Amino acid sequence: MRDVINHGVVLFCADYEGCVRFYRDLLDLPVWYEKPTLTCFRFGDGYLMVERDGKVGQTRGIMLRFNVMNVPERARELAAKGIAVEVQTHDWGTTARFHDPDGNLCQLKDAEDPFFS
Repeated sequence: MRDVINHGVVLFCADYEGCVRFYRDLLDLPVWYEKPTLTCFRFGDGYLMVERDGKVGQTRGIMLRFNVMNVPERARELAAKGIAVEVQTHDWGTTARFHDPDGNLCQLKDAEDPFFS
């Protein structure tokens, strides 16, 4: 995807507090922002989002995130290439989930999020 604004890695974890301490205190990643069930760290020119596991449809593991403009349009482009895509609208933005050929979870997220301006 050539129009990626920036990128992120989302780490779903069972030991949320332990993972936050690990990345913050031992690896010295700077905290970008925090919410009740997630902490987002600066990670090179992208970010690492540590998120508590347990939301419907999520499992422990990693998701690659691509922040783009116009998620629905990008999702239609992926679908036209034969990629199964699920677009979801949340109170905090629009996402589109899909998997690579090995089953790894990927996601498009709207880059209009104020955190990226």
